[in-house]
Amino acid sequence: MDKIEIILNKLDKSNFRSSFKLKEKDISYIEDKGLDKIKSHAYDFINKRLAPLYIPNDGKQTPMKGHPCFIAQHATATCCRECLYKWHKIEKNKKLTNEEIDYIVNVIMSWISWQLKNSRNN
Repeated sequence: MDKIEIILNKLDKSNFRSSFKLKEKDISYIEDKGLDKIKSHAYDFINKRLAPLYIPNDGKQTPMKGHPCFIAQHATATCCRECLYKWHKIEKNKKLTNEEIDYIVNVIMSWISWQLKNSRNN
């Protein structure tokens, strides 16, 4: 198991984190835009809302709905710096590195792919 699989399995055991699921409209949006575009959106959201050294509204910067990436961020504990630290051990008081940003986006996209796969099996 790789690092992302391990963390996704841990997150799935959390009642709060596992309560997040993609809805039909989210799945349709992903299918319409394609995974490459969704990944591009994830990079944009992370770079603007999570990567800076100072985040004025940390803990409230990620909406609970409105885009599949937002749902994924809450499900994967990549929604704020506090959750990033608690679940992923990424320090809070620093600008995120490119490697950390790539990791976060890969976690988000892995969760989205897992959700898509499970939605097709139901």
